[in-house]
Amino acid sequence: MENLSRRTALKGAGVLGAAGAASLVAPAVPWTWSPAYSIPGTGAGTDPRKVWDPEADEVIARLFRNPEQVYRVNNLLKGWTRNGQALPAGLPRELRDFIEHARRLPSWTDWDRLDAAVRFNQKHGLYLGVIYGFASGMMSTVIPREARAVYYSKGGWNLKDRISKTAKFGYDVGDLDAFRPGGEMIVTAVKTRMAHAGVRHLLPQSAHWNAVAPEAKPISQADIMVTWHSLPTTVMRNFDKWNVPIAADESAGFLHSWQITARLLGVQDEYIPASWAAADSQAQQVLDPILAPTPEGRKLADMLLDLGMNLDLSLISRGVLGALTRFVLGDKVANWYQIPREPVWSPLLETAWGPYVQIREGLLNVGMPREAYWLFDEFLRQFVLFYMSELRMPINIEIPVINNPKYN
Repeated sequence: MENLSRRTALKGAGVLGAAGAASLVAPAVPWTWSPAYSIPGTGAGTDPRKVWDPEADEVIARLFRNPEQVYRVNNLLKGWTRNGQALPAGLPRELRDFIEHARRLPSWTDWDRLDAAVRFNQKHGLYLGVIYGFASGMMSTVIPREARAVYYSKGGWNLKDRISKTAKFGYDVGDLDAFRPGGEMIVTAVKTRMAHAGVRHLLPQSAHWNAVAPEAKPISQADIMVTWHSLPTTVMRNFDKWNVPIAADESAGFLHSWQITARLLGVQDEYIPASWAAADSQAQQVLDPILAPTPEGRKLADMLLDLGMNLDLSLISRGVLGALTRFVLGDKVANWYQIPREPVWSPLLETAWGPYVQIREGLLNVGMPREAYWLFDEFLRQFVLFYMSELRMPINIEIPVINNPKYN
């Protein structure tokens, strides 16, 4: 506790602005979200900021006793891509047992709801791409714990690679076969869970991360749910703002797909919201109050805005990305990182997006097949994945073996 206080004091006002400093020194709000609103409707009510993933952490920590073994495991798992695919031979028995257990869908999986999620994704794929990319992606830079964890881990060293893997995650959960044997979401989630365990093992060894992080270990259950809310909860908030009509069964299906995703990431059932109302109430406690700029987040945001460098030297794309960020996340977040209001793109989005949504939804209502929308959205998704991966397909999520080498 003494070390935590010392670190917190040293990090204060000289390094961050007032908002960033407040994110470090302000006392944590007590955990009050009730497990009565979770999937099982019950639970111990333990603060998830003090809960991690011991099952995954113990297995991955044992791998790191021989670092060469981590490289070998990553190489073996590179070919494991489909949900129904058998695990490769040669994995350590303990790791194999963990993966076989972790890949099981929860007993409360509802396939009718997942079918409804398919219809949701077919209709709304373009909106989801905008929100995942420009709301959730940029929002991660103003989630202080996430921004610091990304910046000082391997993800901060090669952000484009990290973003390509995040994009794969978002696209896999929305795939038509996401959780079925031919899909990839179960594999993607389990690999992400192991990657998180790798970060929890490595990042506390970083002097730079230790100097600025108030927590002793990154990626708690609460941190995972904060990121979770930056995705589906943020989607539903924006859909409401944009007046996107959603069928009740499809809304429930979309939620269910993300409930299963949370479980596959190692989140305990008592922290997984049972409804959108429960999700929003949890987000109001764990996401909304903690948003703040940090030096690490500012650098990450700048890198994100330059992702179009290889397309146009950022001459046009940076302005478009900045305008989208301001449009989706609002003036406050954009101003934190001094993202200018674009004279052309900002007014265009503000005036044209609403009519575009109405026209798109109107075409759906008069019989435009949702499969046609899906094909167009899928083309855009594949282009983004090829660009972000720099044509290195398929994208593979691995257990990290280093922190950001610039900050060892």
